[in-house]
This record gives sequence, structure tokens and C-alpha cells, in this order.
Amino acid sequence: MCGIAGFIGKGSEGDLERMIATLKHRGPDYHGTYLRDAVGLAHARLSILDLSSSANQPFLNHDKSIALVFNGEIYNFQELKKELQKLNKYYFTTTSDTEVLLYLYEEYEEKLFDKINGMFAFAIYDFRKKQLLLAKDRMGKKPLYYGVFNGTFVFASELKALLKHPAVSKELNIDALNEYLTFEYVPTPHSIFKNIFKLEAAVYLIWRDGEGITKKPYWKVNFDTTPIAFNDAKKTLDNLLDDAVKSRLIADVPLGIFLSGGLDSSTVAYYAQKNSTSKIKTFSIGFEDASYDESTYAELVAHQVGTEHHAQILTEKQSLDLIPELADLIDEPFADPSIIPTYLLSKFTRSQITVALGGDGGDELLAGYPTFISDYFIDAYTACPMYIKNMIKRIAYYLPVSDKNISFDFKVKQFIKGFELPKRYAHSLWLGSFAPDEKRQLFSREAFHSIINQHGLGAIDRYLSEVPHATPFSQLLHLYYRTYLLEDILVKVDRASMFTSLEVRAPFLDYRVVEFLSRLPKKFKLRGFVGKFILKELMRNKIPDVVIDRPKKGFGIPLSSWLRTELKSLCNELLSEQALSQHNLFNYPFVKQLKDEHFSIKQNNRKLLWTLMIFQMWWLKFF
Repeated sequence: MCGIAGFIGKGSEGDLERMIATLKHRGPDYHGTYLRDAVGLAHARLSILDLSSSANQPFLNHDKSIALVFNGEIYNFQELKKELQKLNKYYFTTTSDTEVLLYLYEEYEEKLFDKINGMFAFAIYDFRKKQLLLAKDRMGKKPLYYGVFNGTFVFASELKALLKHPAVSKELNIDALNEYLTFEYVPTPHSIFKNIFKLEAAVYLIWRDGEGITKKPYWKVNFDTTPIAFNDAKKTLDNLLDDAVKSRLIADVPLGIFLSGGLDSSTVAYYAQKNSTSKIKTFSIGFEDASYDESTYAELVAHQVGTEHHAQILTEKQSLDLIPELADLIDEPFADPSIIPTYLLSKFTRSQITVALGGDGGDELLAGYPTFISDYFIDAYTACPMYIKNMIKRIAYYLPVSDKNISFDFKVKQFIKGFELPKRYAHSLWLGSFAPDEKRQLFSREAFHSIINQHGLGAIDRYLSEVPHATPFSQLLHLYYRTYLLEDILVKVDRASMFTSLEVRAPFLDYRVVEFLSRLPKKFKLRGFVGKFILKELMRNKIPDVVIDRPKKGFGIPLSSWLRTELKSLCNELLSEQALSQHNLFNYPFVKQLKDEHFSIKQNNRKLLWTLMIFQMWWLKFF
């Protein structure tokens, strides 16, 4: 994997050097720049395919009329290379997918997206047309930020690189902050800074001087159900997953698997070992707190599948020591605490390999989260008389607080939180942090009245408008893809892994797998209270039944108890009245109430406090 940056307009070689230097963790093997006719391109390379210097970037075609910087992998590049060679027009000097991508653009221009299967964010400047093309892959796995400042177009893989260009200004986007407090991340296309944006998944952008920006989608998920027998669907899924994993095993560097002990990563490990002539290395981490630990299940899978397994038990100290570094890791506020174990797993894995395959995507595509089961109870709860709802709220408030992972009291209170607004917002409120009424108490009066969309859930309406004719269940899956998967899971894995210079590939997010699963009927995915039904049936006798049938467990840390012990002083420091007065965005009395309730074990406010702490750490770094 790599990092890219550049500008069209004003800028110097020194600006390019400073921008790409901030991305050295994404590409430690080589840094390259190219500056010509007010076009600046820069690349930080993590060598995966064709380790020779001939594959370094920026990469130009033979007559230097087209230049490319590319972050990602094109999994079908060998097949596409053969197609191009038959045209007798292109002379290849490398064995890389970079060169194939460049010539695909030269031959097909924007139609190249119909041909490529991969994860990518790239920039191509066409000197013949005097235009820049930026693009992201269908599932949005790789990051790409951009903005226009005084007529200069600037782009980069991460915000920190963009901010190194002298034209770029940084001003807090209060509406993005409001969304962050709801979702625990800033939804695309916005960023935490005004006038800086994130390119959407499956979209390409064209910039021409004097004409501005044009954006076009090139793919979207189709949820029209295809009639198919269950056994036939299971056989097709078997073939698709087998090929998706096999194509992601191609690398010129050591490769392995993230193995959590859950169904999805175990599935990837099974197909990887099936397609390998030698033992595949698998990696997992465990925790001292048993309610967060899955390491024994990972060992069971590794033994049955036959991988060479490597495990490490994380200490509290390892996780706690990382927390002050989180602002460096994320660039904009991001409050999913599982980024900590994801980073530590990546660091442990990177000590032996350069590429890892993971199981991301299975839960969102196949209704694997407990919230999909909770969805059954939405209408029943909504139909209850108000006095019953009030009684349930009072009981929930007095439930004993537990620090265990996804405890009963936490689930009940999050469920109730989902009903402050219309039903379509419930899942986002369950998964997120601050509800609208809590934000009204949190924001200062001046800050709150400056926010345009005060409930902060406009992204949900925007995403639902993309699939107006889909069934309610398919609309829900689409929301999870566009929100939790795209903005949380994929961001977490990208930032955590790339901070250690580790590339992570996701076979479940092969677009062929996504298209197939999206068109299956609901009963193949969610049958009664059983999510991921077809995948579970497919993996019977391939991995241990105990892994298939056990409840979903999140990849988390004991944050609730830490906030009362090891992290209490940091929490008080970041969320003190003095610290909050630096920006006057929040009401300290409400923040103090959240702290007091949590410290005295009256309420579990870990999500709210952590969301605020992360913002404060980010603010201190950037302002």
C-alpha cells in the first residue's frame, strides 16, 4: 500500500516533499515527486508487487503525456495486462499493476472502471487534456482527501499531508463536528475542516482549470433479488469467496491472515490455506480481560484449518501507552476505541509479514450484528403506550452498570436511545455516541445555533435516497455499508495498519461477492434470530462449529473501567473546564455531569466521554 499527494496550480518541489514526507508510514520503501507545468505529484511506496525501482512512482507513459500516482492493488491486473498486450500498442517494462493501470487509462480513459477489480485511490494527470482524474474503489477502502484553495487543487491520502501545502487553510467545520458527535466519525464527503472533502466510494472526480470539479459515480450496489435455490447460492458463494481470497494471495512479499476467532476471519483463513501450497501464517491478539478475549477460538480455527498460528496477549500497559498517540494515527476525530487493538495487532503482524488478509465486510453484507436482531423489536417498542416506555426508561436507568464487553445494561440503554427520532435513524443512534438531546445539552448556545443540521443525521437521509425502491431490509444493509463499514471499519483498519506499513486486503469486499450477496433474499442472510445464515451453513465442517454458532463479540478494550482508573486523570485533564474554555464549544457543567456519573458507577458514559476525549486530543494537536 502507498500514500499519494499532489496539486494542480501553485506549489513547489519543496511543497511536494513536505506533503509526501508526512506519509512515510504508508510508503517507507521509496518517495518520489514529479513537477511540471504547475502539476505536482508525489508518492510514498510500500513495495508489494515488482520490488524493483522500475515500478517506482510517479509513473509516466512512454511519451510522458500521462502521469499516475496510485495507492492500492488491482487484483485482476495479470488478466488485464494480457488484454492490453493483444492490442500490440503497449510495451511493458515492469511486472507491476501500476503500469497496467496507467495503460488501461490510456486505452479506455474513464471506462477503465468497468474492467478493474481492486482497492485503490489514484490520481492521473492527462497533459493532453490538461485534466486531473481522482478515483476511489467501489467499496471505498482507500482514503483520498481534496480541496480547492485560491484556484489551486490539492489532494492527498491523509489530511496531514494536505495541510502541508501552503495554500491550504484549516478551519473547524462545526457541522462536521456535530456529525462526529453522533456517529463517532465524520461522514463522507465532509471532513473536520471546512473546504476539505473526502472522495466518495465508487466515484471519480475530474478537475480542469477554469472549469472546476466534476464528480461521477461509476458503480452502485443493486439490491434487486435474484431467484436462486439455497444450495445453488451456497455453491456460488463458495466459488466467489474461493476466487476472491485466491486473487488476494498474489504478492512478492510475505503474506498472512488476521485471525480473530470470529466467523469472517476464520472463513478467510480457510480459503487462504486451501489455496496455498505451504502453511499460511495467521495472527491474533488476546486480552487479559476474558470478556474481551477471543484468542482461544482463533487457536481452534488455526488448528483445524492447518495454519501456522502466531498469538500475543496484550497487556493493559500496551493499550494505555498508545492512547496519547491517537491524534497522530487518525488526523480527524475518530472515536472507535477498537483502533487501539487493531493497531497493536497490525504492529505484531508487521513484525513478520507485509500483507494481511482480513474478514471485514461480512457483518455488514450478511446482517451479522446484534442490532439486526434488535430491529425486530422496533415496531413493538414504538407501539407501546407512553407510560410503558417511561417505565422501561426508568428501569433501564437503574440497571446495575457493568464494565463487561457489550453488557446487558449497555444494550438496553442503547436500544432505548434509538427512539428519540424517526425509525430510520435508530441504528445510527444505537451504534453512535451522542443522541440529539444530549448534544443540545453539550454544545454551548452560540455553537449550537451555528449548526445547520442540528440532529446531525442528514447523511442517513442522503444514503436512503440512493436506494428508494429497495426493501426496508436492503435499505438497512445499504446504510451499514455507507456508514459503519465505509466510515468506521475501513477507516480504522486503513489507519491502524498503514501506521505500521502493513497492507490489509478484504476478500469479502470483492465487488463480485458484494453484488452477489446484495441480491440474495433476506432469509438467506437473516433467518429468525440467526444472522449470516448462508455463510454459517457454507462453513459447516470447514471450521469448528463453536466458532460458527457463538454470539458476535466486538473487537474492543475495557474502556469503561479504565476511565475510572488508569485513564481517569487523562479524562479529567482533557475535559476540564480550563481545557474546554480554549474553544468554548461545549458546556462544562454537562461534561462534568457525564464524568461524575461514570466515575461513581451510576451510568456507563464511556462512549460519550471517549468521543469528547478524542476530539480534545485532536484539537490540541491541530489548533
